[in-house]
Amino acid sequence: MRWNPAITVAAVVEQDGRFLVVEERIEGRLVLNQPAGHLEDRETLIEAAVRETREETAWCFHPEALVGVYLWRNPVNERSYLRFAFCGTVDDHQPKLPLDIGIVRAAWMSREQLVAQTPRLRSPLVLRCLDDFLRGSRQSLDSVASLGPDDALHVDAVVNL
Repeated sequence: MRWNPAITVAAVVEQDGRFLVVEERIEGRLVLNQPAGHLEDRETLIEAAVRETREETAWCFHPEALVGVYLWRNPVNERSYLRFAFCGTVDDHQPKLPLDIGIVRAAWMSREQLVAQTPRLRSPLVLRCLDDFLRGSRQSLDSVASLGPDDALHVDAVVNL
């Protein structure tokens, strides 16, 4: 059996002690999450984080650092997720943009407000990413380098996947 974790990205954005979150409907439940989603084909992790944030919040995300990489296995469906969480800033809010299907709204909430809503968090990754951010966890964006076909032409290596 082949194991294929879903590769996801998330944006951790803080302004004035509050964090950008989305309220989304998942299987009939309203849950809270960071702006997050799946990596698409031919997209870098950073591009995915910028795209997902715009699609889910109508804000333009400017990644500044990698907060962490997280592997989580959902105990309900046993699916594994590999999440790359980035922190940064937002600007250029476009409130008239339609949000992704399932997204009810974007909101700014404090950590305390999110803790009070723990049963509504989409996964334990929400608070883990936020707490790692608050602890100062930061890695250079260079740590998530993307190599494309043009890059491979300049590297002596054998690719046999």
